[in-house]
Amino acid sequence: MTVYSIIKKPLLTEKGAAMKEAYNKVLVEVNPKANKIEIKKAMEELFKVKVESVATIKSHGKKKRWGKSVGMSSDRKKAVITLKKGEKLDFIEG
Repeated sequence: MTVYSIIKKPLLTEKGAAMKEAYNKVLVEVNPKANKIEIKKAMEELFKVKVESVATIKSHGKKKRWGKSVGMSSDRKKAVITLKKGEKLDFIEG
């Protein structure tokens, strides 16, 4: 897997913003097959920051109905990345 296929997109939510301000943690959506070591290396290589720890969260897809047809939303995996003291990462400002 390449670093670009591991990190999908940042998750810009109110809860994520609060975590960033209080604890210097960043939320990103990652490839469901990626492990913590791969996620850490990809973040350090892509954004040139030092990562202290990585926590992952799997969320399974839910059943959705559109009239008679039934479908599933896709499974997701999120990562909560704790940056070392003094490190800063801002997706909006660059």
